[in-house]
Amino acid sequence: MALRIVATRPDPAMLRVPWSVPLEDWTNEFVLPLPRGLSRHVVRFIRIGPRTYAVKETVEAIAFREYRLLRDLQRLGLPSVAPHSVVTGRVDAQGEELPAALLTEHLAFSLPYRTLFSHGLTVDRVPALVDALVVLLVRLHLADFFWGDVSLSNVLFRRNAGGFAAYLVDAETGELRSTLSRPMREHDLTIATENVFAELLDLQASGALDPDAPAHAIAMSIQERYTALWAELTDVEEFSVAEMWRIEQRIERLNDLGFDVDELDIVTDFDGDQVRIQPKVVELGHHRRELRALTGLDVEDAQARRLLNDLAAYTAHHDLGREDRSRVAARWLADVYEPLIAMIPPDLRGKLDPAEFFHEVLVHRWYLSERAGHEVGIFDTAADYVRGVLPGRPDELVTPTLDV
Repeated sequence: MALRIVATRPDPAMLRVPWSVPLEDWTNEFVLPLPRGLSRHVVRFIRIGPRTYAVKETVEAIAFREYRLLRDLQRLGLPSVAPHSVVTGRVDAQGEELPAALLTEHLAFSLPYRTLFSHGLTVDRVPALVDALVVLLVRLHLADFFWGDVSLSNVLFRRNAGGFAAYLVDAETGELRSTLSRPMREHDLTIATENVFAELLDLQASGALDPDAPAHAIAMSIQERYTALWAELTDVEEFSVAEMWRIEQRIERLNDLGFDVDELDIVTDFDGDQVRIQPKVVELGHHRRELRALTGLDVEDAQARRLLNDLAAYTAHHDLGREDRSRVAARWLADVYEPLIAMIPPDLRGKLDPAEFFHEVLVHRWYLSERAGHEVGIFDTAADYVRGVLPGRPDELVTPTLDV
């Protein structure tokens, strides 16, 4: 049987990977010791050239289906891991067939939820994980994606200005539909509630989560948080013509949540006295897109909002409100952001994503200023954070030395 590789970016180094060996028997010569979430399949991490990949063994038809579905999600701009390739035609030394392999790109600074707990995540931060999962689920549902197996285990989390951003990592049971019905959305919600409850109980049983944590209440909050966000993003709102300002108010509320309104349905009644509005197309990333347009920085949305706030403070402090905003942003980058990020020692750069480091320094500045009774300079704050806090944080960036 001939080995076949279908890839988005073919790499000759793929041929040097030991595809004739079952994945569970791969040695440290090829496998990177990275944290893995729970999975029904055998999963390993490898490095090919400059990139790191997750490799999952599965049935050939399922591998190709998930590969194509992940490509569709990427084209739609939805938060998921990026597919790289499918390897089929694998046989071992005895000529026995081996499962197909699906390769996805490793997401920088992302971690499974269990690793977050091993890094010291406390019970008061669990709702932030749930919120990230809910935002992901709402975004997928808005795109008519049925997940089918919603759980913390099928998600990777990235830090996002003190919170988290969630990325779909397992789309095996997913399906993009022309229209997603309410019963299907409710089914995903039921699955999410049951799976998260079971995962929290498992964490408690292993000692990773406080046994007194309200696991049931946390899991049940998924429905409430989902319903509130879904309503804000999709509900019809009616008002009189004299209250047209409410259109802008609705858009501002969505912007505050991090969403842009790409399409708004506005209908008046027969007499033109009443107006009905309903967002038809909304997309997360309002602050992220604004920051990227101004500075070229590509960060998570809550991080972008924090950086934009600092940019606004910089603008006010230097009385630059009448200047072109792009020029002010370029000056802020050169004066504040880039010098601050450069203060991270090379051996500590795997601790935090640069934008998250900036956020952490801003939080640290508040504590130092409160203790000192006056405002502490941001560079003095960064030096104190690098000296006393950053070294104690766990590494969260893949920094392997292994090459295939």
